Amino acid sequence: MAYTISTSLAIYFVFWWVTLFLTLPFGVRSQHEDGYFMDGTDPGAPVVSRMGSKLMWTTLISAILFAGANVAHQIGLLNINQIATVVGLPI
Repeated sequence: MAYTISTSLAIYFVFWWVTLFLTLPFGVRSQHEDGYFMDGTDPGAPVVSRMGSKLMWTTLISAILFAGANVAHQIGLLNINQIATVVGLPI
């Protein structure tokens, strides 16, 4: 069974959002680590966050994860009966 477009978008959005939170900490240097402080800011605040790069990586990684999940669903590895059997729930 193929995903509908709305289901596909919802699943991709969940993958994208989780991946965004996974990529946020990479490459961030705080003011404390850099030795550069601005008055009125927290020493743990980032100097440069590189959000554009992180958004591109998030999109790429989540597209790969979504494609893998879609293939696994198409060949029957991700269905409710299979998952229920693995975790020991009655069907």
